[in-house]
Amino acid sequence: MPAHLTSYLIMLPLLAWIVWRRVSRQFGRQPIRRKRMIARIVIFAVIGGLLALSGFHHLALAEGLLGGVLIGAAIGLFGLRLTRFEVDPVKGDCYVPNPWIGALLTALLLGRLAWRLMVVWPQLQHAQAAADAGTSMQPMGYASSPLTMLVIGLLVGYYIAYYSGVLVHHRRFLRAHPAAAAAHVE
Repeated sequence: MPAHLTSYLIMLPLLAWIVWRRVSRQFGRQPIRRKRMIARIVIFAVIGGLLALSGFHHLALAEGLLGGVLIGAAIGLFGLRLTRFEVDPVKGDCYVPNPWIGALLTALLLGRLAWRLMVVWPQLQHAQAAADAGTSMQPMGYASSPLTMLVIGLLVGYYIAYYSGVLVHHRRFLRAHPAAAAAHVE
């Protein structure tokens, strides 16, 4: 088996599992897990910061990312207004996210990744043929797309704003219900 196919055999099932987990979190009652949400906020902030560093080389990438983060934060605040908060006797304070917003963002990301793969695949095939022939090629520009950065920025902005809002709600809930705060175990 060629070496470049081995990475696809590893990455495709991993990507499918990540997407499945992502979609499964968009439906039904979700318990509020403070530590996990804080970790996700930090991870998305770090990813956004690292991607913003690419703006030092290509300003259009930073502009795409910044635009996506701003639009994503606005969508996150809108999604927070559509989120229902409930108290489950077993799980405690829970939230029910709006499935349409999560599905739309997932579809945007998967659609953009599929489009980039369709555009890049012929370039990769051509690069492999050139490498086999022993000739050198110009570096491919598939990694620098402001539209892809915009979609990634949408996710970064959305999740930072959304999880921050859920945590603010959770803090208010615990203040309003001291008995729940004493019984709250994460």
